[in-house]
Amino acid sequence: MHFLALAVDYDGTIAQNGNVSPQVQAALLQLKNSGRKLLLVTGRELQALKHHFPQLALFDRVIAENGAVLYDPATDRDELLTDGASTELVRSLREKRVAPLSVGRSVIATWHPFEEAVINSIRDLGLELQMTFNKDAIMVLPPGVNKAFGLRAALRNLGICEQNVVGVGDAENDHSFLSICGCSAAVSNAIASIKSCADIRLERDHGQGVCELIDQLLLKDAALVPVDRIGIHLGQAGDAKDVWLPPESILLIVGNSGAGKSSYVTWLTERMVQAHQGFCIVDPEGDYLSLDNAVTIGGLTAPPTTEESVHHLLQAELNVVVSALALSAQERVQLFGDLLPFLQALRKTSGRPYWLILDEAHYMLPHCAVWPSGFLGNMGAIIVALDFEQVCPAVLESVDTLVALGSTNRELIVRFAQLRQRSCPAFPERAQNLEYACLWDLHDDREVKVLDLVRPQQRHHRHSGKYVAGDVGPWHAFYFPALDRRAVNLTDFLTLSSQLQDSVLGSHLAAHDFSHWFREVIHDDMLANQTYLIESDSKMASESALGQIARLVRSRYNL
Repeated sequence: MHFLALAVDYDGTIAQNGNVSPQVQAALLQLKNSGRKLLLVTGRELQALKHHFPQLALFDRVIAENGAVLYDPATDRDELLTDGASTELVRSLREKRVAPLSVGRSVIATWHPFEEAVINSIRDLGLELQMTFNKDAIMVLPPGVNKAFGLRAALRNLGICEQNVVGVGDAENDHSFLSICGCSAAVSNAIASIKSCADIRLERDHGQGVCELIDQLLLKDAALVPVDRIGIHLGQAGDAKDVWLPPESILLIVGNSGAGKSSYVTWLTERMVQAHQGFCIVDPEGDYLSLDNAVTIGGLTAPPTTEESVHHLLQAELNVVVSALALSAQERVQLFGDLLPFLQALRKTSGRPYWLILDEAHYMLPHCAVWPSGFLGNMGAIIVALDFEQVCPAVLESVDTLVALGSTNRELIVRFAQLRQRSCPAFPERAQNLEYACLWDLHDDREVKVLDLVRPQQRHHRHSGKYVAGDVGPWHAFYFPALDRRAVNLTDFLTLSSQLQDSVLGSHLAAHDFSHWFREVIHDDMLANQTYLIESDSKMASESALGQIARLVRSRYNL
């Protein structure tokens, strides 16, 4: 399931003239039996609601008093989420003969036309309170308290992501909670402003409209709303059309070293943050150690723990980078094997993580790994690899969309079509230009789409952990004979190269030693190519050439 919960308003939505029909109750029970959670979000006071609607046990949580009170019907426990009702304001309104006047644990409620009296009393008393309308009803609450405030508290309590909730309402005070749901619906008797903002405008009114919504939700689930509401933006094609990846899809990103895979993934995480879609990155190379809007588990020398990762993912709206940099090849495979069941269980019950990202996937899912077909299940996953042939075949069988970057993009798509025994899609002329990425939707295999290359807002430092401060090993270290020293990372390289005499430095440049090391060990073709051009300039002084190379390294890595 994509949508894990339904949040409903009471008056004017599931209830008509204050009553919920047996047919509506049966529909709500049917939805609950599907494994989804039910939440009631109402402006009513809890005790009055209990008296009027004894079937509150239908709901997993009840948000009463327009967001001020949270109630668990299973335990019959309630919690006041904000300050209590102002006794000063109540006294003032009674002195002004405002009636009817209802006082809850936090809410103070009356009806039109007493809004002016309420405003004057709040102003005269110098109180910081807000007034909310529900058609002719008037509610006064502490600032920031509304149905969204209460619904967020209930969802944290249940451990469910807002994006995996459907909400339905009818009146002004429903705007706030509908706006945070992954899908919003308006019954046909809803006011015009609710209808104009809703994803779904139901044909029937009140409880019958909710029954209509439940039927659609059980039948369609994620297909209830357009992909641009719940998917991830992959970029813009040449026809100026946005391209989206549906939730629970598998995206494979491939390309030669230095083609921009990590930069593209960083850009995707920024789109996820904007869309409130939580992510978990398993990072074996240290590409995302300093990623914005995420917490890193593990580091250069500290291995991550599955339990710690899951603990952080359980926190509301927290993204996680699981760094496997300190682990051996076998330990990385084991980490993923331990982590996946936790993530799948969490995804099933909470909707988190919305996306699982496996960078350099051949480390966790090598070609020799034995996994059953479809083992990722209902996880939305982004698989990143230098070459898909290094990755477990069971993953490749499930790929929905392929994005190929760099100079080998066309070759990779042709080979992937052969692997999947599919007809090779047609390539537009623009696909030959390295300023674009090639996207193949395997559900529409007629033609490759060409995406404009994008750049993340944050500065991306490729392999900032492994190559900057890690250890490439004695066999791959750069050896400086004149110093009898070895550089095991880029930091060492810059330090030791600056100690070379001019004649020795010139020999290294003439032999293209630096560009060779960048290409073969650091696996950065772009840095290698630019360094090669500097090395090839015989008119440039050696010290000047080294300065340019050092600036290139620092511009591409976190140094």
